[in-house]
Amino acid sequence: MDYSSFFHNALNRLHDERRYRVFADLERIAGRFPHALWHSPQGRRDVVIWCSNDYLGMGQHPKVVGAMVETATRVGTGAGGTRNIAGTHHPLVQLEAELADLHGKEAALLFTSGYVSNQTGIATIAKLIPNCVILSDALNHNSMIEGVRQAGCERIIFRHSDMAHLEELLRAIPADRPKLIACESLYSMDGDIAPLAKICDLAERYGAMTYVDEVHAVGMYGPRGGGVAERDGVMHRIDVLEGTLAKAFGCLGGYIAASAEIIDAVRSYAPGFIFTTALPPPICSAATAAIRHLKTSNWERERHQDRAARVKAILTSAGLPVMSSETHIVPLFVGDPEKCKRASDLLLEQHGIYIQPINYPTVAKGTERLRITPSPYHDDGLIDGLAEALLQVWEQLGLPLKRKSLAAE
Repeated sequence: MDYSSFFHNALNRLHDERRYRVFADLERIAGRFPHALWHSPQGRRDVVIWCSNDYLGMGQHPKVVGAMVETATRVGTGAGGTRNIAGTHHPLVQLEAELADLHGKEAALLFTSGYVSNQTGIATIAKLIPNCVILSDALNHNSMIEGVRQAGCERIIFRHSDMAHLEELLRAIPADRPKLIACESLYSMDGDIAPLAKICDLAERYGAMTYVDEVHAVGMYGPRGGGVAERDGVMHRIDVLEGTLAKAFGCLGGYIAASAEIIDAVRSYAPGFIFTTALPPPICSAATAAIRHLKTSNWERERHQDRAARVKAILTSAGLPVMSSETHIVPLFVGDPEKCKRASDLLLEQHGIYIQPINYPTVAKGTERLRITPSPYHDDGLIDGLAEALLQVWEQLGLPLKRKSLAAE
């Protein structure tokens, strides 16, 4: 049996479908973000990162780096095992308390990543509810889809942020049957925001629980960085809030925040929690420092929104096909997987600009795009340089431009 042929053929399929992924070897430089070193085949080169999910640059913030170094020096690097074996180290206890406070919930539970918190959180919650049916938004992240699938209960997909469709589906389910509505607050590929207040209205009207993924919104929105739910004043109406420490907080890990009873039940039943080594103390201390800082500092959020608005305005006025987005996400439509990958390569090789292509299956075929995420540290010069580079690449690849705005003319 030639087992290697299975893997060879699987990789060939990806190449044939133009879906094979290549990762750039990048080395970020603390204190110089968004500048980084690209270890290219020809040697090291300076580049500017334009697609990081470290949205606010907190991964280099002195408070965050200092907390990590201090904790590593004081208690070491590792967690020592699962919490069931090694106990719960104190920086983790502090972090979970900080997260519960951030979301106005009784308790929080930390996982090794945002992916795992969704995958095991949704599955465990739904399994503990007899005869539960999950209503899931059509554009939910893969981690949520996997959590719903692993729950093993009935699942119904509602059209993306379509409240009429959601209500139609809820109305058809017996009133006494348990229901869980699962959605994201901010969808990261299109940059749109879910109507959380309307979702809460429907959940209350039809007796459903709510589970909201805030990974692209925590730290970014709300007066203390509690996310879209905090900004929209509905945080107290949502049963389970899920988030990450790996984006706006610049660290690593995922979590859910909810009532003490829900958190205790997930803690007691979730395999993805029970059998996984806990996050190490330095990571937990760094994340706590980031959360505490962003609870009181609005400079990063305000500057970030200003930069995102400027990028949209400059690229739009240049005639580049900026897709509509009401958030900090700036998607640039390409619509062809090969040209999307080629555009990314040209930007990196010729202009020192790193923007990873977004192709199927992350987005639907025919909607391939470059996903630009400005940070508070992308100044006007970098933004202007981005527009000039994109225009040159668009011309090289024969990609269409929109008609320039009158202001630009």
